[in-house]
Amino acid sequence: MTADVGVYLVTDPVLCDRHGLGVLAVVRAAVHGGVRIVQVRDKTASARDLLALTAAVADAVGDRATVVVDDRLDVALAARHAGHAVAGVHLGQSDVPVTAARALLGADAHVGLTANTPEHLAAVDRLLRGTVDLLGVGVVHPTTTKPDHPPALGHDGFARIAAATDLPCVAIGGVGPDDVAPLRAAGAAGVAVVSGICAAPDPAAAAAALVAAWDAAGTGHGADRTDDGGGGARLQAGRPDHGADA
Repeated sequence: MTADVGVYLVTDPVLCDRHGLGVLAVVRAAVHGGVRIVQVRDKTASARDLLALTAAVADAVGDRATVVVDDRLDVALAARHAGHAVAGVHLGQSDVPVTAARALLGADAHVGLTANTPEHLAAVDRLLRGTVDLLGVGVVHPTTTKPDHPPALGHDGFARIAAATDLPCVAIGGVGPDDVAPLRAAGAAGVAVVSGICAAPDPAAAAAALVAAWDAAGTGHGADRTDDGGGGARLQAGRPDHGADA
């Protein structure tokens, strides 16, 4: 079964403050609008501050959305240890290895990974089945929220990556409502959005518009979810066993 991730919010504290709302208010509104996954991202926060924000986000959304932490495995572990419903992490290519994240978080946690080249996919394919749950693929378009991003893939480049892996791929990078249908047609399991929701004066309406576009482009495939042991949901996707862990 192909995972249906839908609309995936990545938080940005500066953009969330643009209209005086703040991260928590934006997250609540976005989840009300239909967002299914929230990635708590703050590249400049201390571990203590990011932990407090992550815990607050998880407590605010409860079981209505899956909450993951960007980059910071330590924060995800601490939040889960304290009993907050944090499903896991999303890691970049320069972060701690996904094998370490899986070992520390456990089999039922969510581990996402950024991948945007054939070499990245080849490395993932060498991992044991179940090490990675989801790939974040992009950027689709140039974006100011990630100034050091790799060359933009466009819809066709995203399609090539998505076609080369059995893992669900979430498109990220300058994604707007007009991108949703072509990206879903290109094999996206979901679309990740930062400024389109965080910087919107009405984030609930912005999220709802993206969700409506996603649903309208749908093929009727659902999401297979199981409890993750941390209060969130691990997205499952059918894929073959991989070889030994590299």
